[in-house]
Amino acid sequence: MSGLEATRELRRLESLGQIPPQRIIALTGNARKEQLENAINAGMDEVMTKPYRLPELLERIRARRA
Repeated sequence: MSGLEATRELRRLESLGQIPPQRIIALTGNARKEQLENAINAGMDEVMTKPYRLPELLERIRARRA
């Protein structure tokens, strides 16, 4: 299962009330606009491109889901 497929499945389970809301952050080396849009459209909360800084990643993980 790809990350996009996993995200869609998590969002489906959330919508059914089977799991609590999850914060999903994509980490990708592919920074093309269409790839970033695909991640967001799949249900990811945000996308970070590599290389990323660990403090920034931790800050985003701790942020509340919008």
